[in-house]
Amino acid sequence: MSDLPEFDRSRVLTYLLVGAVVVVVGIAVLRGQDDGTEVASSSSGGPVVPKVVSRPLTVDVSGAVARPGVYTVPRGSRVIDAIERAGGATGNGLPGAINRAALLADGQQVVVPIRGSGGSPVAGAASDAPVSLGTATQADLERIDGIGPVTAQRILEFRDSRGGVSSVDDLDRISGVGPVTMESLRSALQP
Repeated sequence: MSDLPEFDRSRVLTYLLVGAVVVVVGIAVLRGQDDGTEVASSSSGGPVVPKVVSRPLTVDVSGAVARPGVYTVPRGSRVIDAIERAGGATGNGLPGAINRAALLADGQQVVVPIRGSGGSPVAGAASDAPVSLGTATQADLERIDGIGPVTAQRILEFRDSRGGVSSVDDLDRISGVGPVTMESLRSALQP
């Protein structure tokens, strides 16, 4: 490159810089389609510099928390972050009965069980409150429409073989759990 005049060297460097920016923006756009990020670019008279912007998650936190409600949390947050955002568990809550380390998904509901419920409704608790998959017993699962003893046992074996389940949707991998059963599980269970 030493044979090139000064003007041509700067032009080559400019082209290389622009090419690198295009590659970075392309990669960010492709990743943004999969993980909820957007690519925003800003121009201030110089080269365009990509900036990846991550969209927050919206989650519903209910049960035994200080301030039940719908909250936004940063992408990559965990169940414990949502519970803390809702003011933490109340004295009658059992946050240890759910997987607090599970990653949150957009639109997920987090329900902190009420002490003494054992996965079942108690006086003063909503009768349609989801059962925690992390603590559900065979009897808890069999109370769900469409779940018999065999499917309940398969769900427990699936959960225990993986050290827990981070999403109810993971249960569709179990033999005998079809689309109709999945609808019942989504409304009756939480991770």
